[in-house]
Amino acid sequence: MSTRSATLNVMIKAAEKAARGLRRDFNEVEHLQVSKKGPGDFVSIADKRAEETLYEELMKARPDFAFLGEEGGHQGKTDAQERWIVDPLDGTANFLHGLPHWAISIGYECKGELRAGVVYDPIKDELFYAEKGCGAFLNSRRLKVSARKDLSMAAVATGIWIKEKETHKPWLGQMEALLAAGSNIRRWGAASLDICYVAAGRYEGFFESILHPWDVAAGIVILREAKGMVTRMDGRKYELGSHDILVSNELLHTPLTKILRTGAADAKPRKAAG
Repeated sequence: MSTRSATLNVMIKAAEKAARGLRRDFNEVEHLQVSKKGPGDFVSIADKRAEETLYEELMKARPDFAFLGEEGGHQGKTDAQERWIVDPLDGTANFLHGLPHWAISIGYECKGELRAGVVYDPIKDELFYAEKGCGAFLNSRRLKVSARKDLSMAAVATGIWIKEKETHKPWLGQMEALLAAGSNIRRWGAASLDICYVAAGRYEGFFESILHPWDVAAGIVILREAKGMVTRMDGRKYELGSHDILVSNELLHTPLTKILRTGAADAKPRKAAG
């Protein structure tokens, strides 16, 4: 394991502190499931409280940074060259339903370049982290994407935003195309962990059409340092802020790009002739 930088240590410390509160709140969710009101408001408060903890810890250590969070948006200096990109609770729906699959995601960006990422799963105590040029790690184990090259042997994760109904038909077309190729499909509802699972060789690929910078910033650094590939779903270069993403091992990236493009196109309604 390479020596961790001071910046990465700040990120890990902040994630671990926020995790303590979220773990406690998660243990309360099952008691709220049977209530008439339900746990929705409680989880929303837990989410915001976690982001406040992360903001306090990260900005205390690096007051000249900007901060982009899912809950609070842009904060800090508008002309800062460095910023934190944070999702305090990725997998909110899982958390809400008492499902133990969610994470804290912290990305570090310098002059427009992603330099470090931390994704922490507090329930499984799995800490994924990476710095550019230093490799990717899960706790103390170095990560590398899988070497599978056959789609029929691949596990491919995906996500979909239910409210964006115009994405449903293309997504269903992509599912049909992947099933026809014999791929195993997973939808676990936490993009940051999906990307880290590709980095760890647990999945061969992950794609989703509606995502935000805080969903993917940390995971992209980890994925790249594990020798994975990231583009948009049609193969174009991924830029932070692009809504859609495809990550995979190098061997399956071209086949996945082709099958996702074809599946989405086949699902579009065809104009009548004449």
